[in-house]
Amino acid sequence: MVSIKIKEIPKIDRPRERLISKGSSSLSDEELLAIILKTGTNNISAKELAAQIIKYSGSLKNLNKVTLPELLKIKGIGEAKACDLLAAIELGRRINQKRREILKVKLTHPEVVADYYQHLAHLPQEHFYCLYLNSHKKVIGEKLLFIGTVNYSMVHPRDVFKEAYLLNAVGVICIHNHPGGSISPSKDDEIVTKNLQQAGTLLGIEIVDHIIIGDNKYYSFKENDKI
Repeated sequence: MVSIKIKEIPKIDRPRERLISKGSSSLSDEELLAIILKTGTNNISAKELAAQIIKYSGSLKNLNKVTLPELLKIKGIGEAKACDLLAAIELGRRINQKRREILKVKLTHPEVVADYYQHLAHLPQEHFYCLYLNSHKKVIGEKLLFIGTVNYSMVHPRDVFKEAYLLNAVGVICIHNHPGGSISPSKDDEIVTKNLQQAGTLLGIEIVDHIIIGDNKYYSFKENDKI
């Protein structure tokens, strides 16, 4: 089998370039790992090396159990690459722990939600999330509904409330970021919120808030009496 190096791939198709242009969610597991690895060896590309690591682990999910000695057994992985991988895995573990913690939180103030989603402020595209609440205002679920510019044609109430019914939720908090940093709601933001409110009233599920995330700041429709 002929090994194709990253530098031999057209720039538009290289993992790092595609991440910059299309966002990290557009990359495969192997491509994301290849970016962390940075380089392969003389005989194997970074992407192929990444595929070998996932195969050795059994699955991407099992990567969080891999140890330094185990990584060093893989041809092409030295201490530097192994340390980079383990650091990235540990960061992922801590992020997941933080996500699990919010499931135990009773949401009483928009600032709590805004702090939790502050990382969205630095993403190049808008991300639209929904938090689903039970009757005690505790989070019972979270879903990323779409990535891209928020507008009333893309954010369909059907998608928002389908998950609410599956979780038996009684309330929903919508969250999305403004990559430009401004937290002022756009006309589309207002239309989306109004449409969701109207649908929620008919379905018996409350839109508790819609929060826009900016750089170290946020806008709450509820705090501004628009919900």
